[in-house]
Amino acid sequence: MTSILVTGATGTTGSRTAAQLRAAGHPVRAATRNGDPRFDWYDPATHDAALAGVDRVYLVPPPGETDPARIMLPFLDRARAAGVRRAVLLSSSAIPLGGPAVGEVHAALPGLFAEWAVLRPSWFMQNFLRDHAHARSIRATGTLASATGTGRVAFIDADDIAAVAAHALTTAEAPNTDLILTGPQALAFDDIAATLTEVTGRPVTHQHLSHDQLSEHLAAGMPAEFAALLASLDLAIAEGAEDRTTPTVHHLTGRPPTDFRTVAVRELGRSGGVNDRS
Repeated sequence: MTSILVTGATGTTGSRTAAQLRAAGHPVRAATRNGDPRFDWYDPATHDAALAGVDRVYLVPPPGETDPARIMLPFLDRARAAGVRRAVLLSSSAIPLGGPAVGEVHAALPGLFAEWAVLRPSWFMQNFLRDHAHARSIRATGTLASATGTGRVAFIDADDIAAVAAHALTTAEAPNTDLILTGPQALAFDDIAATLTEVTGRPVTHQHLSHDQLSEHLAAGMPAEFAALLASLDLAIAEGAEDRTTPTVHHLTGRPPTDFRTVAVRELGRSGGVNDRS
């Protein structure tokens, strides 16, 4: 029986996608640097073994890579030659077809595989709750810094993204399109801070920064080029680019997407989350 290769299998959506596929009885090969076989985006010598016996693949771009196409496209050529017939790519609602970063991979995918899908989720709810710069800042100082102003985002639960990914990988007919995925309600960062304050009983405030201030703030922990890209995405949010909801999660999974308060209670109860702040 052929397997489904899940890249980024220890990450936010990869781990959840692999778990949901296994729970449904599908054979999964989790692609990690410490796995067997080992997989590393930056080491082509690991690619053939990871692809052996695989006919579908979930693609999570290399984290922090500003030009993922240069890494991913040679791998996808190799995957097609190895017999992979369906590819599901994780992109972002903020990155259009042919746009920056993974947008170039999105543009190439239909020409490489007859069966494909591109998931374009809005921003993850888990960014405020798990191992992300926002969550770490909330735990350390009780502040959430952004350049989003009063702009709103229909933040999405990573479990819902994984449910759509599992559907796109296993449904009889591939979507063969890109899928905009959102949560049920568009929220401003001030709303996120208020909900976290309510759920945890500890004050969380939204620190409003300018684009340049945020870029400088982020550059302390990542390459300046990537920091500038992220800051520009915040600016787009401030201008209303993410203020929308879609019915896609409900349509494909048969259940509505989960709201932020429910996810916050679930995730913080699991990990301690912002309650770890002392």
